[in-house]
Amino acid sequence: MMLFPFVTVGQTQEINLQQQIDSENGITAENLNVAAFKNYKNEENDLISLGSVEITWTAISVNGPIKVRYNYAGDTTWNYSQDVQAESLSINLENIEENRILNWSIGYGNAWTSTMAFPTFGKHVFENIVVHPIEEGFEITWSINYHVSEYLAKNNINAVIKYNTEIGDKRNKSGMEGNDWILSKPFPILDNKFKLDGLIGNEKYHFKIGFSPSGDILANQENNAEMVWSDTIKEKTDRGWGVAKLLILIGSLGFFIYGMKLMSEGLQQASGSMLRSMLGSMTSNRLKGVLTGFGITSLVQSSSVTTVMTVSFVNAGLMTLRQSAGVMMGANIGTTITAWVILIIGFKVNVGSYAYMLIAFAFPLLFIKSGKSKAWATTIVGFCILFIGLGELKDAVPSLDRDSAIIQFFIDFKGVWYGPVMFVLLGAFVTVVIQSSSAAMALTLAMVAKGAIPFEVACAMVLGENIGTTITAELASLIANVHAKRSARIHSLFNLIGVGWMLLIFPYFLDIVGALVGITSGEEFDLANPDMAATGIAVFHTFFNLANVVLMVWFVPQLVTLAERTVKSKGDSDEEFKLDFIGGPIGSTAELCILEAQKEVSKFGEVTARMNEFVYNAINNSSKKKKAKLFSKLQKYEEITDRVEVEIADYLAKVSRLEMSDLASIKMRGMLSITNDLERVGDIFYQISKSLEKKEDEKIYFTPEQREGLNEMLELVREAFTIMNKNLEAENRSISMQSAIDIEHRINKLRNKLRKKHLKDLESGEVNMQGALIYSNVFSSLEKVGDHIINVSEAVAGEI
Repeated sequence: MMLFPFVTVGQTQEINLQQQIDSENGITAENLNVAAFKNYKNEENDLISLGSVEITWTAISVNGPIKVRYNYAGDTTWNYSQDVQAESLSINLENIEENRILNWSIGYGNAWTSTMAFPTFGKHVFENIVVHPIEEGFEITWSINYHVSEYLAKNNINAVIKYNTEIGDKRNKSGMEGNDWILSKPFPILDNKFKLDGLIGNEKYHFKIGFSPSGDILANQENNAEMVWSDTIKEKTDRGWGVAKLLILIGSLGFFIYGMKLMSEGLQQASGSMLRSMLGSMTSNRLKGVLTGFGITSLVQSSSVTTVMTVSFVNAGLMTLRQSAGVMMGANIGTTITAWVILIIGFKVNVGSYAYMLIAFAFPLLFIKSGKSKAWATTIVGFCILFIGLGELKDAVPSLDRDSAIIQFFIDFKGVWYGPVMFVLLGAFVTVVIQSSSAAMALTLAMVAKGAIPFEVACAMVLGENIGTTITAELASLIANVHAKRSARIHSLFNLIGVGWMLLIFPYFLDIVGALVGITSGEEFDLANPDMAATGIAVFHTFFNLANVVLMVWFVPQLVTLAERTVKSKGDSDEEFKLDFIGGPIGSTAELCILEAQKEVSKFGEVTARMNEFVYNAINNSSKKKKAKLFSKLQKYEEITDRVEVEIADYLAKVSRLEMSDLASIKMRGMLSITNDLERVGDIFYQISKSLEKKEDEKIYFTPEQREGLNEMLELVREAFTIMNKNLEAENRSISMQSAIDIEHRINKLRNKLRKKHLKDLESGEVNMQGALIYSNVFSSLEKVGDHIINVSEAVAGEI
């Protein structure tokens, strides 16, 4: 390193230590002065911690050469300068260490002036300067070089901070008026911290910390040559609370929710089949149901997804109410994982700083069409966006003192008997508004971490969030059958009852949580320790849900009974002719949407199969009143088939806009073909009913042989419908086409037999011509029904 002496920090600064010094050895000096310490610079033009000191005098009672002896406080040996002639009136000490107490005297041989102490202050006296931006200000901390801290304490040295905006600094350097540096009030330098507030929010500032070694801070420190200043520090203030900050808070919350939505959708796309398999394999074992609900919710990080899937499975008859209760309970435990992820990763680790690197890794996967690469890329991107939003959310939450009006409001009401109930309602309201218990939990944790709300209030809000999240399942069940409504009601009752008993023991449960996180008896969660309070929130959330499940899992039969009493069935007509599975909003992934559509198509097959029974009864019933009712039913069912085909097609058209795999696309095309065939079946049965109605009106009768032939055909069509519906309901569409093909051949063979016999009867003239034409039309139409039935099975098998 090359050293360049005689370089000063700012202007040359002189301190007059003594006008006349008499030593016991008889040496006297007049106007003996020592100039302020001058730092050297290195090759990069940076100031270093070595420098020089110049000592001057106007007269000294020594003729000939003299020198300076010096050492640092605590040393026992002396260092000596080079000799100079007394009449030179100055001497330089080189390679002096910065921020030391320099003991020195001047003389020669055994004759020296009295030893004096001089602090070699430089800008490095301020160490470890840390600036923490706050709303419209800064909190600044620093440490002082230990060599000079005793001197500063003994002399009660004060410091000041001078600051300016970045623009103001540039204008000041260019000589523009009205842009001078602003000075703070003096404060003890050894306080090692200072809060600079009242600044402009979201503005970049330049500032320095400085002091006067003599302890005399003049009115105009800017031009005080005696001042020692730190390096210029540049930092930006946080935005103050207002409309803009509120919009940032809402926007960051939206970012968090959107990231969670992306992550959940990606996980569902990547493992949708596995999730359905897990739910579909439920038995009456409650524990298994709880574990399954916990596993799915932990995987997709959304209790709403689990509860909505459970409602749809109950709606489809794939799960009983008792089984759904266990899954709902497990979902409540699974959602507690979110709080720990936010606390450990979101608060303890700055994931946001790595998020962009993870996105860079995942981005290329978005363009890979094969496999599940795109789904996993969506999951990673959603994860990153979630934590970027969480970081912004933490910064957007206002920092409040204990004396603020909001904090005082919470403190005033947390002790009254109805306080917890009020804050439970507040938490439920927040969750209902933002439609995400995870986002509500993130907001609550962020506010606790910032000291914006007390611990007890946050715990009550967490209870409310458990209630608010039930609205998702309730909304999903509005368009479902009565069983799905009851499943959603079980979820609501479970959470309401759990919050109810918790409120009864709320203070005691908080004491248990305190013991778990290290709070001793008699202490409280204080706003001064928000980190511990945030951990306590996660512990409270987890243990409450665990305790609630352990308690309520034994009362599942009673919950089912209560749900059945509170949700009354309107009868079979309430569920028979409406869309049970796809009447609501589009789901989050194509996989789940197609699953719902498959259930609706399966039900469509059952509806058309009923029309075959109506025709059979109309042919074999002698009561005109019953026949008229059957004809009316056939007309109504034909209208139903028309509407169902249109609504399923519209639904699948919307689903086609979502991202889907090749397999899902094939399934969707198959369902469109199936609905078209089933609608044609409805039309054919309606035409048969009109022919039979005409026969009744004109008092035309079938012969016993004709009726027997039609019954035989109807029986084969009934078997064909049974096979078709079995294929429609087959898991993963794994079916065997052979039975469907066999029954189709039998129908064709019977049609040929009946047609041959019909033509022979016409030649003989033994049958009524009008009755024979209706008879021929009916068995031919039934054969066409068989054709459409085999088309359905082929579409299920993917043979289209």
